[in-house]
Parts: sequence; structure tokens; C-alpha cells
Amino acid sequence: MWEEVTAHRGARIADLLEDEGRAEDFSVRFDGTLFDYSKTSMTRPARAALVKLAESRGVAERRDAMFAGEPINETEGRAVLHVALRNPGGGPVRVGGQDVMPGLRATLARMEAFAGAVRDGRFAGQGGAITDVVNIGIGGSHLGPEMCVRALRPFHDGPRCHFVSNVDGADIADTLAGLDPATTLVIVASKSLTTIETMTNAETARRWMAGPVAEPAAQFVALSTADAKVAEFGIAPERIFGFEDWVGGRYSVWGPIGLSLMIAVGPAHFRAFLDGGASMDDHFRHAPSKENMAVMLALTGIWHHQVCGYPTRAVLPYDQRLARLPAYLQQLEMESNGKGVAMNGATLDGPVGPIVWGEPGTNGQHAFYQLIHQGRQVIPCEFMVAAEGHEPDLAHHHRLLVANCLAQSEALMRGRSVQEARALMAEAGMTGPELERQAAHRAFPGDRPSTTLIHDRLTPRRLGQIIALYEHRVFVEGAILGINSFDQWGVELGKVLARDMVPLLDGETARHKDCSTRQLIAYIRDHGGG
Repeated sequence: MWEEVTAHRGARIADLLEDEGRAEDFSVRFDGTLFDYSKTSMTRPARAALVKLAESRGVAERRDAMFAGEPINETEGRAVLHVALRNPGGGPVRVGGQDVMPGLRATLARMEAFAGAVRDGRFAGQGGAITDVVNIGIGGSHLGPEMCVRALRPFHDGPRCHFVSNVDGADIADTLAGLDPATTLVIVASKSLTTIETMTNAETARRWMAGPVAEPAAQFVALSTADAKVAEFGIAPERIFGFEDWVGGRYSVWGPIGLSLMIAVGPAHFRAFLDGGASMDDHFRHAPSKENMAVMLALTGIWHHQVCGYPTRAVLPYDQRLARLPAYLQQLEMESNGKGVAMNGATLDGPVGPIVWGEPGTNGQHAFYQLIHQGRQVIPCEFMVAAEGHEPDLAHHHRLLVANCLAQSEALMRGRSVQEARALMAEAGMTGPELERQAAHRAFPGDRPSTTLIHDRLTPRRLGQIIALYEHRVFVEGAILGINSFDQWGVELGKVLARDMVPLLDGETARHKDCSTRQLIAYIRDHGGG
């Protein structure tokens, strides 16, 4: 099947775009959003082969199993039901014969009641109404809410929200500096309440609050299922919001992990965010492959990475409020599909998930676009932009932003030939060898692939759709590759070794460690780090 797909490589993008119908044919529209993948080298026969590949790998069947609550996370024996979190009005979803929807609705109602109380001052700190919320988490319990709160800043009418994740003391010190402990709410996001980074920061926040606040734990909330550990910490049961083990961390912003977002923008906007995700779920479940935005986004990724052999993809949102989206997608994609073993335990030979990275435009244009345009390696670019901004009095800024986004995708596709560069140098008055030398520096190969996801305006509903779109893209790519996108065993070893390393830094013997690690430990000890 792969051979049939790879047989269609080699088309030049500019040549394909001479077909006036290509843009419409190689795009998908859904509810105010357009995904254009016409500036890629994928041909119609290649697309047909990719769709056939997805069908042969059982993508549709695996998708239906996920929505039905079957344990598709086979290495952990769990269902994968983050999709249920964003569809509280939906019908029954059964896990092990039990409908999970009543419990999800009850938790959402509790979140809404608490968020409302914080926002209107009924829940207050010792010093009065809550002015600041500090979310302490790491990984999915940090990246998701931080990215969403920043993205939806125009809708933010609640307390200020801050985020701490790194165990580096600088992170929490800089975040807490200037805040008033008596009007600060701390959210501790950890399913097990054992994550060392999160709990170290939580203890530091509690000590910071202990002086000015008589009962610090009264201004703490836990997003956790470890009720006994939360009780030991001193947090009352009414401020514990749990979620099931069939919600993975990087897929969890739709539930209690999104509490900081709900406090920031309010329950109504949070519901719109959920509705957006649910609408993309419905589209993913029912649209035919060629008209299915998530499927075609995934197949474009497969085309670029597995077929064309491009090792990375750049995520380039032309929206400053989506500055954290590349990091969010980096975790979503690389933790989900960065696997070396197939579902059946066999070692995979070919590449799996690509390296995902990026930066908002136009900042990136003045940083790394040089390599994208003229470097020897090809980097598929995934542009994202809104047709309309949120600042009507700064509309000229937004026009310039959009113009840069569209120009970059065109420039990557077109390039500039040596002949065109020679003409420019001749107009500048150059001749002979110097003209040739300067022209060589100003030529661009072009034929660099890109996609563009363009939406009308970044609203809570649109953000929900975008996140759900990329979640389903990860799902489809993982299903085609035959891997489990919902475990992350690769992160475990470093955690174990880190716990064992602390006593060595405190002075215990390190003879059992390799010579490099011993040298590093000795340096830390000798320079005051022990």
C-alpha cells in the first residue's frame, strides 16, 4: 500500500497550481474555517492512494471505537474519551457498561458554579475578591490552559491568570512576585498529586501564602483524582475536581484542567469552546475523507513526513495570541506519535511522528525563515491566520499581518529563479562576475510546501474547533502508522532517574553512575549546587 502512495512523488507545486480548479479541489471548508493544502506536491492520484491507505489501516473503525468508549489505549487498557468532555449535551457513552455522561455533566456544573463564585466575589480570599489565579501544573495540565487563556484574551473578563510549570525556582518566584497572597487563588493540577515538579511548586506556593493568610489551603483548588492526598494537603472536598483515567493529560483542557480558562472567560464562553470541539468531532465522524478536514490534514502530514521524507513541520500562527500553540501542538503530536513500537509490540522501521516546532508570524520571518526559504532541507510550513482581528482601531495592523502570511506561502511555492535574480542585479547596475555572484545569493529554489488554515475570527468556538482538529489529526496519523497515540512510556525513565539523582546531589555516593554523570555531579557539588 505504501508503494502505491510513494509512486506519485515528484510533482512541482507551481506546475500543479496552473490548474485553476486545484485550490478549490485541494481544500476543505467547515463552519467558517478553510484548510488549503493546494500548495503541496500532492496530486489527485496521490490523494486517492492516501485515502485508500487510511481505509486499509482501519482509521474509520478505530475512530468509531474511540467515540464508543472502547479501550483503544491498549497498552494501558483504557478508553480514550476526551471527546466526551466537550459534548455534555450528547447521548450515553459507556465505559465498562456504565454511562459516564452523568458524572461529566455533574463535574462541569460544579466547575461552572465555582468559577462563577470566583468571578463575582462570592468565593474570596482572606483579603477580598480573588484578583489573580495561579495554575500550577506541567505538560498537558499546563500547556493547554496556558495556551487557551492567552488565545482568548479578548474574552477575558475574570481575574488575571498566571501559569507555573517548571521546577526551576525562577518560574514560581517570578510568577508570585507582585501578587497579593490574600487575593490569590492557586490551582494545583495533577491527577495523582505526585508529579514532583507540580508538588514542589505547590508546596512553595503554600509557604508563600502562609504568612499573610491564616488558612492557605482555603485558597487552593485541586484538579486531581487523588482525594486522600488532596485531603492531606488541606484542600476541602468541594474544591476538588477530578477526571477519569481515560482522559490523557495532553487531551484534558476540555474538563477540570480547563478551570483556569473558565474562570478567565466565564462559563458561557467555556461552553462555546466545548461546542466548537464537539462540532469538529461531529465533522470528523461523518464527513467523507476528501471533505474531512482532520483526515486531509493528517494525510498531508503523512505525505510530507512518511512519503516525502521531510523530518520536521513548522507551525506558524499569524496571531500573537496563539504564541503558545506551537508548543502545545509539539506536546500533542510528539508525545502522542513519537513512538518506536507498533501496537502489536513490533519495532517500527520507518519514521513516525515528525519534529514539530514553530513561532508566531511575523516574528519568525526575522528569525528562521531564511533557512526555510534557502536552506538545503525542506520544511513543510503550516500557516494559520484569522481573516479578522479583535482590534478594529488597529485594522491596518491586521491587514499587514495577513498580507505577510499569504506572501510567505506564495514565496515558498514560487521561489526566485537565477534568471530573475540576474535581472534584478542588472537593474541595480551590476555586470559580469559580480552580477552572477550576487544573483546566486538572491535566488530561491521555491517548491517549498505549505498549508494554510484560515478562519474568520478567533473566538472560543473557533479555538475549540482548532484544538479538536489537531487532536484528530494526531489520531489519524497514529492509526495509519499502527501506533498507540494515547500512552507515553518514553517519559517515565527520566522521571525515575531524577528522583534517584536528588540524594546524589545531596552527598550520597555516586559510584554506581557512569563517569560522565559522576563528573557532572561533582561539578554541581563543588559549585554550591549540592
